[in-house]
Amino acid sequence: MRAEHRSKLAYAVVWVTIAAGAVVVVPRMLPDADVLERKPAGPAYAATAELPEVLLDDGTTIAVGDPEASTVVRLVEDPRCPVVADFEASGAKAIRAHTLQRRTLTEYTLASFKDGALGGDGSKRAVNALRAALDVQKFSELHGILLEHQEEVEASGGYTTERLLSLAEQVPGLRSEAFDAAVSGMKYEAFVTASQQAYEVLGGESTGPGTPTVAINSTMLDGEEHEAVFDEGETHDLLTAVERAPEALRRRR
Repeated sequence: MRAEHRSKLAYAVVWVTIAAGAVVVVPRMLPDADVLERKPAGPAYAATAELPEVLLDDGTTIAVGDPEASTVVRLVEDPRCPVVADFEASGAKAIRAHTLQRRTLTEYTLASFKDGALGGDGSKRAVNALRAALDVQKFSELHGILLEHQEEVEASGGYTTERLLSLAEQVPGLRSEAFDAAVSGMKYEAFVTASQQAYEVLGGESTGPGTPTVAINSTMLDGEEHEAVFDEGETHDLLTAVERAPEALRRRR
């Protein structure tokens, strides 16, 4: 098991064990079961820039993709986490492909706990910048850029304001007076704090479950299934199996 992810979650209130040691269910504002079973309509999105993005009513979950998609993937990530960068360069590619095809809705909870371990405030600044990008429907594009450059950024000063603005240059149309001010002034500091608290609630000891945490249709992946999400092909196969039979994960437990 990768060091940044603790697969055993002791969360007695929010995570519900359906059968002893079997399936862990993540609470979220899921649509009714009949909505989940509906096939999404419309053609695939041509590019990440076309994906709809919205902040859900809980104030911390960012949903990306067709809300009518039959499968929902929940991702918990810290932008400074190197294992998250590994995931985004591997299995997350399959999740993005399914999201572009309207087969999957992807939801994000953004943590910033790595600042405590590594020092500085790079995670907080990156999460704030991602929230600012959401204002102009460019969260997904900036998210991809930040994780693509995570290793080199961390090795050369981290996610400073200057580095974040420089990386934002790679997202067409993102830089503006309003965006730059939001990044420089930490406009969404309250969102950063609330998102970290939402992450901590997922753990049994106010430490959070580790990142990346991945859940499909509210079932958290652990053990071999969590390891599989670091392989693009295996992630594609798993998502396809769940799309064909939503109970597939529970049957495999």
